[in-house]
Amino acid sequence: MTWEPGRLDDQRHLSDGDPGGMLPAVAAAAAHVRTGYRAAVESRVDRLAEMGRPRAIVVAGMGGSGIAGDIMAAAVGNGAPLPIITLRSYQLPGWVGATDLVIAVSGSGDTEETLAVATQAVRRGCTLLGVGAPGSPLEAIATQASALYVPVPVSGQSRVNVWLLAVPLIVAAAALRLLPADADLFERVATALEEMAHRCRPASESFVNPGKLLALDLAESLPVIWGSSAAASVAAYRLACQLNTNAKYPAIFGELPEAAHGQVATFDGPMAERDIFAEAPALALRLVVLRDVEEHPQLTRQREASLRLARERDVPVTELAAEGVHPLERMASLILLGDYASTYLALGYAVDPSSVSAISELKARISQ
Repeated sequence: MTWEPGRLDDQRHLSDGDPGGMLPAVAAAAAHVRTGYRAAVESRVDRLAEMGRPRAIVVAGMGGSGIAGDIMAAAVGNGAPLPIITLRSYQLPGWVGATDLVIAVSGSGDTEETLAVATQAVRRGCTLLGVGAPGSPLEAIATQASALYVPVPVSGQSRVNVWLLAVPLIVAAAALRLLPADADLFERVATALEEMAHRCRPASESFVNPGKLLALDLAESLPVIWGSSAAASVAAYRLACQLNTNAKYPAIFGELPEAAHGQVATFDGPMAERDIFAEAPALALRLVVLRDVEEHPQLTRQREASLRLARERDVPVTELAAEGVHPLERMASLILLGDYASTYLALGYAVDPSSVSAISELKARISQ
């Protein structure tokens, strides 16, 4: 597979090379926000307030469903009066009990790890909230336990439904008074996503298209992707995951300030060296920093110093700034940009962004 940047402005290739419709699915993010909010309201997620504030919230989910838990925790922020953790596992931690809220999220509604955790939560007497496909095994578990369930109209790959799955969790957090989030906020987020989708649309040429420009930066490099706040770090992790699944492309995720204590050392390593006389370009580091308007002052100093350090060592740098006032708005702008970039990177390499044959094969081998 070779990288051909001209493919990004070839409208026929963008259509023929995307038989699963990943680009249209990414463009549906704004509609997903509105639908997710409506589904949460119609399912009376606000009834969680009647059960009292839990001791802790555990969000169980894998892949894109797990990202929904990260989005919720980052939106609530450091001022949360309780711990919010995302669990990507088969096993509910031993400390989780009847005073805790477990939110089981699965786009398909049949993710085995999530079903296992939901079942354990019911047995331990936890408050359970399910979010996923209607008529699914997850809904059956919630119904049998007389628990709340938000059915959302998921379609296609689970990773493209992240906002359908995340928005009900934000509504739940608002019901528990963990953050202010009303209909106006979700409409602002949807509007911001519509604006980003317009800027990143396939017909927009590479020199003005943010999604294509980011794909051009990432191509033929090994991206090291850092976030400078909780919200930016969720977007950075999401970008790394989307590069893996959409473009089948390796990426390294890091979060400041921790990345400055470890990953920064790679700027002096073999992957940071570039041979301008080589016949073919070698895969070399590119530092991608997603930054937020809300940063600890010392963290800002670390970010700026790290960027200078990378440039002094000729490590290419891409810096992306979040847009918006509310953390949810800022996450949304960065996440959708990364979703587009990962899809365009796949298409630039003539890779089908919807196909995940290795994941499907692995699941099939495990089930035997």
